[in-house]
Amino acid sequence: MKRLLLPLLLGLVTIVADQLTKAWALSALGDGRTVNIIGDFLSLHLTFNSGAAFSLGNSSTWVITLIAAIVSVGLPFLIARSARVPAIMLGFIWGGAIGNLIDRLFREPGFPRGHVVDMINYNGWFIGNVADIALVVAVIALVAYEFFSRDEAVEAGAQ
Repeated sequence: MKRLLLPLLLGLVTIVADQLTKAWALSALGDGRTVNIIGDFLSLHLTFNSGAAFSLGNSSTWVITLIAAIVSVGLPFLIARSARVPAIMLGFIWGGAIGNLIDRLFREPGFPRGHVVDMINYNGWFIGNVADIALVVAVIALVAYEFFSRDEAVEAGAQ
């Protein structure tokens, strides 16, 4: 149980930060305005995404919701069995998945087809949110960890 505490706490912090920033975006950017942070390269603009990352699967919102629900329920079990470092990364993935799942379950147009609130515009390439940041950074970190830890394990076995 102690192994779950830090990853799940980080996941909960991610969920709260995600939902608070979405609430802020709805109130501050709901009039359609854009707030430039670093010129056009990084700005804030409210959008609603019915699909997955990069707006893929716009017509399959309920499928994405089902997958997110399975991941959200299953990840704590994986976290409990994982080594400390991957468990922390999995905690951020869990938090990001739940942050966006909340939108899919409770936002318009309704359960389970809700659209995810996005507001961070990356130079027009894509628009995301705090949950997306947690997901992407944690997945990249997990892949890097697995890549480099496997090399170390192979080198240790060769000696």
